[in-house]
Amino acid sequence: MNFGNLLKIALKAISNNMLRSFLTMLGIIIGVASVIAMLAIGQGSKKSIQEQISEMGSNMIMINPGNREKGGGGVRMNAADMQTLKNADYESIITKCTRYVSYVSPVVSSSGQMINGNNNYPSSMTGVTLDYLEIRKLSVSDGEMFSEQDIATSAKVCVVGKTIVDNLFPNNEDPIGKTVRFNKIPFTIVGVLTAKGYNSMGQDQDAVVLAPYTTVQKRVSSITYLNSIYASAKSEALTNKAIDDITEVLRENHKIRGEDNDFSIRSQEELSSMMTSTTDMMTKLLACVAGISLLVGGIGIMNIMYVSVTERTREIGLRMSVGARGIDILSQFLIESVVISITGGLIGVLLGVSASYVLKLILNWPIYIQPYSVILSFLVCTLTGIFFGWYPAKRASELDPIEAIRYE
Repeated sequence: MNFGNLLKIALKAISNNMLRSFLTMLGIIIGVASVIAMLAIGQGSKKSIQEQISEMGSNMIMINPGNREKGGGGVRMNAADMQTLKNADYESIITKCTRYVSYVSPVVSSSGQMINGNNNYPSSMTGVTLDYLEIRKLSVSDGEMFSEQDIATSAKVCVVGKTIVDNLFPNNEDPIGKTVRFNKIPFTIVGVLTAKGYNSMGQDQDAVVLAPYTTVQKRVSSITYLNSIYASAKSEALTNKAIDDITEVLRENHKIRGEDNDFSIRSQEELSSMMTSTTDMMTKLLACVAGISLLVGGIGIMNIMYVSVTERTREIGLRMSVGARGIDILSQFLIESVVISITGGLIGVLLGVSASYVLKLILNWPIYIQPYSVILSFLVCTLTGIFFGWYPAKRASELDPIEAIRYE
């Protein structure tokens, strides 16, 4: 019997039991849709993180106080460990690391409330220099950045993000030149940063306030140390050499001879690698969980096909008695199983793609559907139909015609 006839018989058998066939497909549909949606979310998050890190600059270097490795494993570092970076360290990097480093900015942060009349918004003020814009790939859309003179005189001026403007000036009032308060300290807004929106972690990148680092140090936080130092290598290829230079300068400044560093340095490349590794692991975990649905769907196919063989025992006996071979019976039931799997896979793909875009629209999650996930789903569906349909089909092909005709 040729393949065309076997396919027609299989399709007729499926159409005669539409409800049962659909319920059999359900496990495959849910499994395929879950795999596609989970992979789309995982790959979308990975791509979004990589894009944002790229936007911030792949050659960015972050220097933090305290030795993170030494203080790792859940051990809390004391206050002295967090005060190891000084203004002199920033100045030394500027003067001694010019070979591989292009921009350097100290960072001093303080949390509080931005207030304008009856309007207020919780935020943190970040003290920086002009180089910070170059390092973080930021730009000013309205007004201007504060000047070197403002840094030298610890002027009470600031540059704010769009979220701050929207909350403090809800009536579309021009914020440039207006005086607002950070906690109880008045600041004059001299510029507004170009909007960047939310990142993949759901953080608002426009809820930012930048001021001269000397102002935040002296007038806001009353401290003499730096919370961190940001730098930018001249190119991504020179990042490791820049880190080596900075490490050497800081060890010399801190008079470290044999012991561990009292600071830690992380590159954007290292952060990107760590985040990518984490998202890859989460994607694999999600795919494995979704794959369990495919396994359950396959077991469902095997059970239904086994029941179908039992119900159609007399039919099988009649067909074999008029000349059907065992291979014909095997092929018929195997084709039924594969058709059910592939049809369920098609519906699952449509459902998975639709669900991915619905999640993107409703929850604003980044998604990225790769062609391999769809191809893999079809391959898995076909293999599932063959694997789980083989035993019932094999059992049907081995029935004795006379015994099968007598079956009640």
